[in-house]
Amino acid sequence: MICHPFIVLCSSILTGLWVIGHECGHHAFSDYQLIDDVVGFVLHSALYTPYFSWKYSHRSHHANTNSLDNDEVYIPKRKSKIAIYSKLLNNPPGRVFTLVFRLTLGFPLYLLTNISGKKYGRFANHFDPLSPIFTERERIQVVISDIGILAVLYATKLLVEAKGVAWVTSMYLIPVLGVHMFFVLITYLHHTHLSLPHYDSTEWTWIRGALSTIDRDFGFLNRVFHDITHTHVLHHLISYIPHYHAKEARDAIKPVLGEFYKIDRTPIFKAMWREAKECIYIEPDEDSEHKGTYWYHKM
Repeated sequence: MICHPFIVLCSSILTGLWVIGHECGHHAFSDYQLIDDVVGFVLHSALYTPYFSWKYSHRSHHANTNSLDNDEVYIPKRKSKIAIYSKLLNNPPGRVFTLVFRLTLGFPLYLLTNISGKKYGRFANHFDPLSPIFTERERIQVVISDIGILAVLYATKLLVEAKGVAWVTSMYLIPVLGVHMFFVLITYLHHTHLSLPHYDSTEWTWIRGALSTIDRDFGFLNRVFHDITHTHVLHHLISYIPHYHAKEARDAIKPVLGEFYKIDRTPIFKAMWREAKECIYIEPDEDSEHKGTYWYHKM
């Protein structure tokens, strides 16, 4: 059912709305922070994303991109930490399982358990206002995010009572799952590629991290997703540029960045499979004086 053309179309359009909410979190939607937060709160809550909670952890991701010590998400593992993977999942069926797991459960598990995120001294999630992810001044807005999600859950309950489980599932819940799947796929491919280094505290700088991302080409979906797919390098350099100027700004900075600008136009499903096969773990660049720089390897 999730591959039905109508479901894919709905999920694609809703993903575009999710991207607008993401822009609101970067204050890239309007000139007024209040408008940004109201619009972002409504859009993200309706798509089962805690707006303020994710806004703050995502801001930390932008501030610490590809830092092995402080990034908030997509922190790869060392070879010594993936023994189970190498024994059970380093094969085609295992990679299919890994991709399906990542795409379907990756985002909710990240919100609930901080899976693949920064390691804190205690359990962390995006719904606990006392979570170590957040500062003291952010905690009340985490509560507001929770209220937004609870309101949507209650509205979904009322909709089920009015329309039935099957209708709500096919017309709303599965498309929202599709949004989460698109979002994970987009961000996974933006941050996973053999050419992208990670850094420990001896080598990391903000500009190195910001340039350690890669643009991807989603074909006609680039427009549906408001060009976030192929302007991601720019987004990490200047995150408050709105989507309707992103391509223009990307084209302006490409000559300046030169070889530091990266884009991979490999068809998306082929790229997804390749990255799942080749970007398994990271190890330091032992043959270089920069031993705090880590690169992806395959098994």
